[in-house]
Amino acid sequence: MDYGQLVKTYAVTALGNAAAVRYSPAEVVKTERTVISGMPDVRRITTSHVEKQNHTLRMHCRRLTRLTNAFSKKFENFQAAVSLNFAYYNFCKTHKSLRMTPAQAAGIESSAWTVEQLIKNCGE
Repeated sequence: MDYGQLVKTYAVTALGNAAAVRYSPAEVVKTERTVISGMPDVRRITTSHVEKQNHTLRMHCRRLTRLTNAFSKKFENFQAAVSLNFAYYNFCKTHKSLRMTPAQAAGIESSAWTVEQLIKNCGE
């Protein structure tokens, strides 16, 4: 398996406007790519896929959004909410670029699940 790591170093920002600093991304001043195993093309080591997945998860699961009142008091409830979100994303949601669910694209399922099927299958 080819596996690489990208480490980003961010600039320290002055606290001129605290709100602007809090909600604005920090400036990346340096990136360092390292091969962990295999022989990946160092130029293709990126965090884009993970960052996109994190963004999608934050937009769909409000428990992960800062300054929200939709938090979980118990870690088990938080785990269940995130797991349910990933299951819906992979088995129910048709993606425009794929024109099917990721489970269908991977050959795991022949058709998209309904939410009812998702709940029934997750309860087993």
